[in-house]
Amino acid sequence: MASEVRPPHRVKAGERSRQAILDAAAQLATVEGLEGLSIGRLAEAVGMSKSGLYAHFRSKLELQLATIATAGEVFQHEVIEPGEAAPPGTARVLALCDAFLSHVERGVFPGGCFFVAAAAEMNVRPGPVRDHIAEFVAGWMHAIEEAIREAQSQGEITPDVDPTQLAFETNALLVAANLAFPLFGDPTILDRARLGVRERLRIAGAIDQRVGSTTTT
Repeated sequence: MASEVRPPHRVKAGERSRQAILDAAAQLATVEGLEGLSIGRLAEAVGMSKSGLYAHFRSKLELQLATIATAGEVFQHEVIEPGEAAPPGTARVLALCDAFLSHVERGVFPGGCFFVAAAAEMNVRPGPVRDHIAEFVAGWMHAIEEAIREAQSQGEITPDVDPTQLAFETNALLVAANLAFPLFGDPTILDRARLGVRERLRIAGAIDQRVGSTTTT
């Protein structure tokens, strides 16, 4: 058993090194794609030897899956947690959407949302990488839908609105803004998405003519 014990400082150093590699991998993947995320390319990007990287990841697939997990943690911190900190109802729907657009605007990932980029790249490539991305995107859609259902239960969205459809349309505005903003670098694109989300909620009976204010029916 003694041979399995490693000095604490060495474990922590290894963990820090692995995390730094994965942070760089997630950044790189939004620019060059998950398929472009080879051990050799990442070693070049982080200034390490291939053998050094192989000490952390035994294969390209392992690296890709670990990168997706890291990007998921970043998205959770940057988007889900700020969004779900808002009160239940319309305020939470808006907070989730605004947090998504904010993380795009601030360049948390240089190529926009990691999962939008990854989904576009991997959607016709069956396998565990695609499955993990699909699972995460489904979870994000579910978070929006649940916030809409909460708003509906509070009378902020009319009962005849289909929460799944509204979540789909809301996310479509976010995805469109995410694709266009890095391409054109025009911040008014994000403002248009914010306005579009609010207008769609207004039509659903969620907010009044004053964009961003909620009604209590």
